[in-house]
Amino acid sequence: MVVNIMTNASHNTSIFALSKKSKKICVIGGSGFVGTALINRLSREKHQVKVFTRRKERAKHLRMLPGVTICSVDYYAAKVLERQFDGYDIIINLAGILNPQGAISFKQVHLVLTQRLLEAASAVGITRFIHMSALNAGDKASDYLMSKGHGQEAVHKIAKMKVTTFCPSIIYGKNDQFFNRFATLIQLPGIMPLIGAKARFAPIYVEDVVSAIINSLGNHETYGNNYALCGPKVYTLHELVNYTAKMLEQQKTIFPMNWLLSGLFTRLLSILPIKPITVDNLRSMKLPSFSEHPIAKELGVTPVSIESVLPWYLGSNEKNLLNDRYRDIAQ
Repeated sequence: MVVNIMTNASHNTSIFALSKKSKKICVIGGSGFVGTALINRLSREKHQVKVFTRRKERAKHLRMLPGVTICSVDYYAAKVLERQFDGYDIIINLAGILNPQGAISFKQVHLVLTQRLLEAASAVGITRFIHMSALNAGDKASDYLMSKGHGQEAVHKIAKMKVTTFCPSIIYGKNDQFFNRFATLIQLPGIMPLIGAKARFAPIYVEDVVSAIINSLGNHETYGNNYALCGPKVYTLHELVNYTAKMLEQQKTIFPMNWLLSGLFTRLLSILPIKPITVDNLRSMKLPSFSEHPIAKELGVTPVSIESVLPWYLGSNEKNLLNDRYRDIAQ
């Protein structure tokens, strides 16, 4: 069962926080963009959080949060995860990569690690598992999506595990790697070639994603379900980049590439040591990244639009200050 969620983080209250006592929660992959937003909210709501990350220095910005501890372990060492999970109530798995990195493959992160987390959680009696997947997970279009699908299948196979899976479109927010990256490219001199200009997305605000996760934690209606996480409107990549340029007040000439040109250009870029986009990324982009399913009422959230958020962190300083004033007045 796949359900579309459209969320409004700015005005949502946490159903879980209001109705349940503080929980002890392990977050895997918690030092990244989504993890940082989630852990900040969990800390504010008085939960005890243990953050697992491959490198402790990446999570240093979380160290001072009340109730948060940082942990770096060998996930595959005998009984190590079991000892770390023992006494905790919930596992939230945010681990994921967009591209393989040396020995770190899609399969290793999206399937093998997920299986290891499930094994350790089951061994110490944890029965609640939140899993971050992706829209179109399991589609054969790309290795990334295939591996995400395998991980998603793995979590829902465990009979006694109460699993909820989230499948987001592009997630954006103040420190995202989407709009901020394009903002940097837009400010470079010259014409900007745009690979995959026709790709379609329904971007969702990171705080909306966080609300969906938190409101699912103790919600029995969400057990066993996969939820598509999408914003209220579908855009082409070209439209999103144009809007970014508008927010920056930049008159940028953008050259939108069709799928054929995009494929040729991506293969040309593959010779670079650091690849801005891979062939596998492009294959994923060809699939529509949005959902037309009804909003999931049990999550208690509604969506915000990019037009209500982007000016706050991509606009000029004057616009930022004005938006802050409006936000203060509204609260």
